[in-house]
Amino acid sequence: MTWNSTMSSGYSSLEEDSEEYFFTARTSFFRKPLGKVSESKDVGKERELRTQFSREEIRQKVELYNSATKDHLKMTLQNPTGVYTGFIKVQMDLRRPVTVRGRQKGAQGDEAFYLPRGVVNTLHIGSNNTVRQVIVALLNKFTVADNPAKYALYKRFRREEQVYVCKLADGEQPLFLRLLAGPNTDTLSFVLREQQTGEVMWDAFSIPELRNFLRILDKEEDEQREAMVRRYEAYRHRLQEALRQHRAPS
Repeated sequence: MTWNSTMSSGYSSLEEDSEEYFFTARTSFFRKPLGKVSESKDVGKERELRTQFSREEIRQKVELYNSATKDHLKMTLQNPTGVYTGFIKVQMDLRRPVTVRGRQKGAQGDEAFYLPRGVVNTLHIGSNNTVRQVIVALLNKFTVADNPAKYALYKRFRREEQVYVCKLADGEQPLFLRLLAGPNTDTLSFVLREQQTGEVMWDAFSIPELRNFLRILDKEEDEQREAMVRRYEAYRHRLQEALRQHRAPS
């Protein structure tokens, strides 16, 4: 069953409610061994910058960001705290169905849906909001009942004419990354995806959630099996037709 939604941008607000490269623009393919994602030099550098910036430097960067943005999604500095708020856009790129709470009035139980891939959501967040909080906000927006540990936020960015995608650590602050990169989403954008299988902390899930994963896998296995049977039945039919034509008298 497919989620009934358009591909237009959504809006949500958190006020209201390690790095793993896996492709480049040159189609080369890199993957680190599965397991714990190590912290990259970029992440360490960004954390160091975050602690080194003074309130005045943050103010200047916010003003520079706002002067460069071409839409109404500007940042706001909350004086005198030094905390700033702004917007990030997150592309949903989920390959597996999600467990959604009953969306219709009076509905009971949860249902599995495929969220449309490529839909972009706009979140209003603060500079102290973390990756984990952003993931939770996105799941709440779509009333997804799955454990947030099942998902990860990735950043897509350009470096030396190549495009990289890497996983963000739970404690990273996406709005700070947005401020550093500027408003151009070609320079930096965010993507929500499932965790790599080897990275999922299965002991963090409840028994009903694990059973739901098994049901989803069983369903996918059945669909793949049926598709394979149809494929070979069609192939068998074409071979039999070719044999009949070959044996038919000329």
